[in-house]
Amino acid sequence: MNQFVVGVVVLGLLGSGVLVGCEKGPAQKAGEKIDKAVDALAGKGPVEKAGERIDKAVDEVKKQ
Repeated sequence: MNQFVVGVVVLGLLGSGVLVGCEKGPAQKAGEKIDKAVDALAGKGPVEKAGERIDKAVDEVKKQ
């Protein structure tokens, strides 16, 4: 009986977490706008450029 109750509670929490996670709140929307603005101002840094070059090299190796 205890396992059944624990299972129902876990499923209920997971279900409610899915419903809550679907909507974006005002803080998350504002954070995304700030992220986009910072990305637009900063451009691509050297680490990001190096990562892109590595990705291209890996893709070329996979094609061969």
